[in-house]
Amino acid sequence: MKMNDLILGSVDDHIIEPPNMFEQHLSKEHLGMAPQYIVDPNGNGAWHFEGHKISNIGLNAVVGRPREEYGCEPTSFDHMRPATYDVHKRIDDMNVNGLCGSLNFGTFVGFDGAFFLQAKDKTNALRCLQAYNDWHIDEWCGAYPGRFIPMAIIPLWDIAAALEEVKRVKKKGCNAIAFSDNPAAKALPSIHNAYWEPLWRICNELKVVINCHIGTGFQPPHPSMESPINAWITNMPMSIASAAADWIHLAALNRYPDLKIALSEGGIGWIPYFLERADFTAQHHIWTRMDFGSKKPSDVFREHFICCFIDDAFGIKNYQDIGEDIICYETDYPHSDCAWPKAPEILWPSIENLPERIINKVTHENMMREYDWDPISVLGRDNCTVGGLRAQAAHVDTTPVSYGGGDPTLVGTGPITSGEVVKLFVDNLAGESTE
Repeated sequence: MKMNDLILGSVDDHIIEPPNMFEQHLSKEHLGMAPQYIVDPNGNGAWHFEGHKISNIGLNAVVGRPREEYGCEPTSFDHMRPATYDVHKRIDDMNVNGLCGSLNFGTFVGFDGAFFLQAKDKTNALRCLQAYNDWHIDEWCGAYPGRFIPMAIIPLWDIAAALEEVKRVKKKGCNAIAFSDNPAAKALPSIHNAYWEPLWRICNELKVVINCHIGTGFQPPHPSMESPINAWITNMPMSIASAAADWIHLAALNRYPDLKIALSEGGIGWIPYFLERADFTAQHHIWTRMDFGSKKPSDVFREHFICCFIDDAFGIKNYQDIGEDIICYETDYPHSDCAWPKAPEILWPSIENLPERIINKVTHENMMREYDWDPISVLGRDNCTVGGLRAQAAHVDTTPVSYGGGDPTLVGTGPITSGEVVKLFVDNLAGESTE
């Protein structure tokens, strides 16, 4: 196998939602009650809803910039690569990156869809949430059959409504939902609470994957406000291990054999020790009365979890200690860890010496099986490969574009600290209420 023969699917990318996304999915009356994208006199945009705003809509939309300009911006669509919010341009950027398929998390609604959780008018919130899903499934994913894996958000505040939404989007061909890696962090019942039991049951029955993105619940603390922000960035992906330790002890996994949880953007290199430790704990700490039956925690993990990586040479080399059937690839477009536009070149050295069957599994076959996604039947194999896709992208310009030197508040000579970055977030959220 050669690099151009790869078929790449990504289980973790992101959308910057366009301002007009609700127009085709709400009545004129209800459109006025939906989140509104408003640009202030300084040219900065934000989504406004019920007297609150979500600033920094493009916080992680830095793809295509010189890397020295990454920061807590952009806040304007004019300073973002159009492919972050335009599906037609997104296909161009996928093609030039050799990427066949993509599952996309939302941005202003939160990676777990929790934006509507604090809404006062829950009837309107549910209406807007459903409109969001219809836009995502019908307009974004539906524009290019075979190229996207739809993923819905659910009304976390109402379990009955959540079940109905799962069933509704399933009929539309959606086999994935976004969910918090630790709902208790948002003052919701923990994953061990009976509140969620009907959700586990319906996702098991309908084979809908629950996708838990890093940062939606468990988050690594900043060691100190004087610590270089690199310390926090380094630990961020591995913070998903805290969620994994909780989820692996979910009793519902024993009841629902087809329940699948994706640990999105968490990497894989930490998993061998994690599983070793989990097995040791179950065997050694019998006083805790945790019962896995005849299985070990590592067995449960390999049966129920999906893990993904961007660039994890150590993890891939140790695929046997992780589980060859649970590893999936991701590109994280358009975030700052994104491998665009050289994903194949970055990935290939880590996998080229693996058996071909393993290469196929981690690059696309595991993803196809778990998400019921089959681009080959839609597009033809030759049009799914890195070489075939890039042949369609000769017109795509990948030259880095500067928008003025990065975030001016981060200009200095020493390492940027956690304190500086936290202050940016606090300052941006200071005007969150618009009432």
